[in-house]
Amino acid sequence: MKYYLLSVVQPSEGERPAPEALAEINRNLQTFHQELREAGAWVFAGGLHGPETATVLRPDGGDVLITDGPYAEGKEYLGGICLIKAPDLDAALRWGRRAAWATTLPIEVRPFMGEAV
Repeated sequence: MKYYLLSVVQPSEGERPAPEALAEINRNLQTFHQELREAGAWVFAGGLHGPETATVLRPDGGDVLITDGPYAEGKEYLGGICLIKAPDLDAALRWGRRAAWATTLPIEVRPFMGEAV
């Protein structure tokens, strides 16, 4: 088994979905997370606050500079993560498809180095 990161790609532009749509997305996510648990693939998941809440630490010579906000402006940002266990990339991609359906957003699937413990 390997660990895979399912990253929710949140657009930085455009309107937020209506409260009814967000409620449906939340229900879909709860169902998705329950499916992961039942399959033994669940490790961790959570949404993130917007990039304006970020703090970036950057090495600078012998010091570390701390700045507010994202490192770079972009059209997308990391909106949430889900860490799963899967036997291979194909299985992780199947979970990624389910995540895209649940969130209605693009999902990046990326393997961790090494095996799951």
